[in-house]
Amino acid sequence: MHILILGGAGMLGRKLAQRLAKDGHLGGKIISRLTLHDVVMPKPPDAAGFPVACHESDFSLPGEAETLVATRPDVIFHLAAIVSGEAETDFEKGYRINLDGTRQLYEAVRKIGEGYCPRLIFTSSIAVFGAPFPEAIGDEFFNTPLTSYGTQKTIGELLLSDYTRKGFFDGVGLRLPTICVRPGLPNKAASGFFSNICREPLAGQEAVLPVSEDVRHWHASPRAAVGFLLHAATMDSAMIGARRAITLPGLSCTVGEQIAALRKVGGDQVVARIRHAPDATIQRIVAGWPQNFDAKRAVSLGFKAESTFEEILRVHIEDELGGVIAA
Repeated sequence: MHILILGGAGMLGRKLAQRLAKDGHLGGKIISRLTLHDVVMPKPPDAAGFPVACHESDFSLPGEAETLVATRPDVIFHLAAIVSGEAETDFEKGYRINLDGTRQLYEAVRKIGEGYCPRLIFTSSIAVFGAPFPEAIGDEFFNTPLTSYGTQKTIGELLLSDYTRKGFFDGVGLRLPTICVRPGLPNKAASGFFSNICREPLAGQEAVLPVSEDVRHWHASPRAAVGFLLHAATMDSAMIGARRAITLPGLSCTVGEQIAALRKVGGDQVVARIRHAPDATIQRIVAGWPQNFDAKRAVSLGFKAESTFEEILRVHIEDELGGVIAA
């Protein structure tokens, strides 16, 4: 089995590649080859028992997507994207990568022709939904995005369903919750502070909170996100039906509840490292985001996430900090 990961240098791409290297198989099939691609050179996972090819280019440029799929990968994980905050501030770049790049990838697969129909997993976002919201967004709620990023992801979902309907590939769209706690350095996502206020204090550093503690949001850990991707790649896609995009399970909690869980796990000295500094731009963006979901469809299809924010914090401490919290 040949697997291609677009966005292989990003956090989820790295974690997914490492999990594939550890397992050595996907859905009962031995992995024979892994290709990682990103706009910066990805690093191969440790101790992979199969060849790993790493490529650096802009996949939205003419001919790049065709080159990537020419070897007919059996599974394609499309994780590449310009994140929400950057897509909002750089309109042209957001549409070039998130929409044009996605369309070119779909077209490259289509043009290979009859006899080729890979499983293609497209990472979408809860940003496809826009206010006003019900108390919990159900599976029948409509897509009315209020950001450029959400619009780009919505179009990607619609194209995914249509190309799947036509038999060009077997697509599965995953509306990811906000992934928290993200390891590494802060990125340009407007949602980055949800991770920052946990990651930095647990590592002994100060973090800035730009919104009020009553802000509520939908979360899942990086470990859960990798689980979502693996399940999407191996499940019986006939169970999904014509609606190929799935709103994934997660945990709805307020920033205050995040901080309370952080205090329970790390103590008052960790929470004291959070500095409140209101940011009107971030507050405005966050005000239009969904806060809670009733993801019955995803749960019935076998997707799983954490049930408490304390669980999410302990995943981060175990996976990224070696079980040690900075004093």
